[in-house]
Amino acid sequence: MPQEWAAGRRETRAKGGSSIPDLRPTILDAWKTNNRLTVFLVERLPPRVWTAAIPGAPRRTIRMIAGHIHNARCRWVKTLGGEFGIPVPRSVERRVVGRPELVRAMAQSSRAMLRLLTFGCDEGGTIPAARAYIWRNLPLDVGHVLAYFVAHEAHHRGQIVLAARAMGERLPASVTDGLWQWTTRAAETKR
Repeated sequence: MPQEWAAGRRETRAKGGSSIPDLRPTILDAWKTNNRLTVFLVERLPPRVWTAAIPGAPRRTIRMIAGHIHNARCRWVKTLGGEFGIPVPRSVERRVVGRPELVRAMAQSSRAMLRLLTFGCDEGGTIPAARAYIWRNLPLDVGHVLAYFVAHEAHHRGQIVLAARAMGERLPASVTDGLWQWTTRAAETKR
């Protein structure tokens, strides 16, 4: 599809000449909201939950799951974007990372994810397949890439909430309900 620039807004012409609006702001804002949801949860975990072993997985903690979210972002940015010059944030040591450190690291990995998604938008809506991308089980159009990362993090947010409950540390309703307040979390990303 050929691309045209009009009044500073990118549009694509579909067959038949109709305009398709640039979905870049929607894609990027959706990622920002997802990141905010993850950070919202991490910031509100009680210290005893943060360090506790997960029932049924005694060598794994909530801290390790939360650290995995950041580290997975870093690995995917390296795999899909490193070859194209997208800076890869540093991973965290999942066994010892503190919440403030992880929140700062997540800010960096979120910016890297935004660069990756922007790169895909700039490339006509698809991230070019890097040589390092050998898995080849994720379609690289930005819609699928965004959906995959949001689903991954939502899975782990749910794991964290469920593990806390299994530990007898039910999180306050303000936290669990807050994970579904996407409009509020989206507004928080604008501040």
